[in-house]
Amino acid sequence: MASKQSGRDIIPKVENLINVKTLGDKISEFDLVLLAYENENEKSFKEELQKIKGTKDKLKLAIIIGPEGGIDETEVENLIQNGAKSVSLGKRILRTETAPLVMSAIIMYDLES
Repeated sequence: MASKQSGRDIIPKVENLINVKTLGDKISEFDLVLLAYENENEKSFKEELQKIKGTKDKLKLAIIIGPEGGIDETEVENLIQNGAKSVSLGKRILRTETAPLVMSAIIMYDLES
């Protein structure tokens, strides 16, 4: 009902907590997987969204948010090897419960027409 009221045709799916091995296996199910990583210094979330902006096809996009205290470097490497793209959300570190809301809002604002 709420999706109809807000004019949405796609409802974002939030997965339960899963381990990194399972998550790595699921990456191939998506067109683009962005991993919010506080130690990423080269690629920004904004830059990666700009690459897909204007794409006519609907992409199956996933975002990965680590736990409070950060995600382990070996886990990050594993996810990148499986196809995820590590991105920075900027200079500030967001809480685990805040980062998904911020990323979702930015995606809706930047990519939806």
